[in-house]
Amino acid sequence: MPRIFCSIVHNAGVPDDSAFELAAAARKIDPASSPTAILTGWGANLDAACNALGAFYPETWKIANQALAYPNAELVRQALLRVLPGNSIVLVAHEHFGIDLAPGLSIKLNSAFVSDVLDVVGVEGASLNLVRQEFGGQVSAHVLCDITAGAVVTIRPGAFKAGQPAQADRLVVDKSNETGTLTARRRYLETVAPEAGDVDITKHNILVSIGRGIQEKDNVVIAQELADALGAAVSCSRPVVDAKWMEKSRQVGSSGKTVKPKVYLACGISGAFQHLAGIKGSPFLIAINKNPKAPIFQVADVGIVDDILEFLPALTEKVRELQHVA
Repeated sequence: MPRIFCSIVHNAGVPDDSAFELAAAARKIDPASSPTAILTGWGANLDAACNALGAFYPETWKIANQALAYPNAELVRQALLRVLPGNSIVLVAHEHFGIDLAPGLSIKLNSAFVSDVLDVVGVEGASLNLVRQEFGGQVSAHVLCDITAGAVVTIRPGAFKAGQPAQADRLVVDKSNETGTLTARRRYLETVAPEAGDVDITKHNILVSIGRGIQEKDNVVIAQELADALGAAVSCSRPVVDAKWMEKSRQVGSSGKTVKPKVYLACGISGAFQHLAGIKGSPFLIAINKNPKAPIFQVADVGIVDDILEFLPALTEKVRELQHVA
């Protein structure tokens, strides 16, 4: 069985939640495996992120280089190529940075590449059986990936639930001296912070999030009434912002805000990975969609097949009724 590595994204010394989901995916590939985390960066934040992974990874490889102070996929790819052993299986989160990193990494490693994986069936001979969606999420397909020469696999955020911390001891191996000089044809310019809005959706424990299924701007009030009853805030997916039904500051996703609520109601949202990438912390996810084959149901804790224009008012009425009884 090839050795499994997980490429970890971190910010200000805090590993992204996908780090723990990748560990769960690795153990589903091989229940007996001890996946190794790889972190790149520079400064004290990198050390803090490495130490934070000890509960889920028995071994963490640290690659410290001033050129990696800002995560440039071109440079990270070079660094990984110089430290990864042959025939490795490398797991990467399927978000904007991982999408930039992974395809080129598989080419340079001369290994197989499978993107946006939702589930792992297991190893079958020399192949890894993975599940991903095709045709806009209408079909779940099994992909047999030849791992003879290793593989690079991107994992959809939220597809795997992080397990319970189990590792008591942690080993951090410094691989910084093995990477040599790193050069890139592109460079970091600046970070553009998202615009502030009247409501900070990142501060709420409950979010009622609406997508294209809300149909028109006048229907947004239906979601707002439910949010008011629940003590929640209304957020949305990108199509709602593009249609100018809600402001950009309410958008959840890779091109919007990252949220970490305790409860997330996805109302009329298909469940594209760009949206799911903005949902962290494994909240209790309730999906309401009239399309029973919507991808959102693959990651939901509770799935409800119904028209949100009919279901949300009924739910609001029931919540108010229960509050009155209490």
